[in-house]
Amino acid sequence: MACFLVPGSEGIVVTLLTKVMKKEKVEKLKLKWLNMMLWGGTILLAIEHIWHGEVVPWPPFLTAMSNPSDTAAMLHEMATHGVLMASLVTFAWAVMLKLSSSRVPVKNPAR
Repeated sequence: MACFLVPGSEGIVVTLLTKVMKKEKVEKLKLKWLNMMLWGGTILLAIEHIWHGEVVPWPPFLTAMSNPSDTAAMLHEMATHGVLMASLVTFAWAVMLKLSSSRVPVKNPAR
C-alpha cells in the first residue's frame, strides 16, 4: 500500500546529506550509490502501486487512507515491508562499499 514511502524517506535524508556533506566525504562513502538504489527502488515500487490502484492522483492519494480500518494495515505494511526493504538496500550498499574499498591483488596468470 505505502511501503515505498519508507525507502523514499531514506532517499530524501541521503539526498540532503549529499548536499550538506563535503564532496570528498560523499565520494568516499559513495552516497550516490545509495541514493540511486533508494530512488530507483522507490520509483519502481510507486509505479507498481499505481498499477494496482493503491495510489491514485486525487486526495488522499493512498487508497488505504480513505478507510480508517485500512490505515492500520497500511501503517503495519510500512513498518514491516517498508523498513525491511530500506534495510536490505542499505545493507547491499554497505556490502558494495566494503567490496569496493578492499583492494585484493589480482594474480596475473600469464606470469
